[in-house]
Amino acid sequence: MTGLREMIAAHPCFDGAACDLAAKAATLAAECAAIARSCADACLAEDSVAHLIQCIRLDLDCADICWAFSGVASRFTGGDTPLIDVASQACEAACRRCAVECRKHAKMHEHCRLCAEACAACADACHALRQSLSDGPKRPAVVQA
Repeated sequence: MTGLREMIAAHPCFDGAACDLAAKAATLAAECAAIARSCADACLAEDSVAHLIQCIRLDLDCADICWAFSGVASRFTGGDTPLIDVASQACEAACRRCAVECRKHAKMHEHCRLCAEACAACADACHALRQSLSDGPKRPAVVQA
């Protein structure tokens, strides 16, 4: 089965290390989006939902931001690194907040533990991508507005 990493690596504009980090971050973000949505759904199925309201909210926010970031980070034509940078920053922040909240419930709910792990991995990948982008331009950036 072909995965997102393989698809990105086959792109004609793929150019090495920075794109490897973008591919990893995009892949983890897409997976994290699905996991966070599933965690929110699992939280809704718990007997006591009231104490999980913030967790559900952050799961859904994280899922939406991860999904958007995954799309932005998987496109290389035009090389809009400023937008990738901002999107990865938002994704990292959403994932870190969601991970903190899910860890509060991890001992009681396995789905929250799994979500916290996925969020932490995605946040770390977004951070690594941003660091690589700040090391210098890997390709020309699109004109900034």
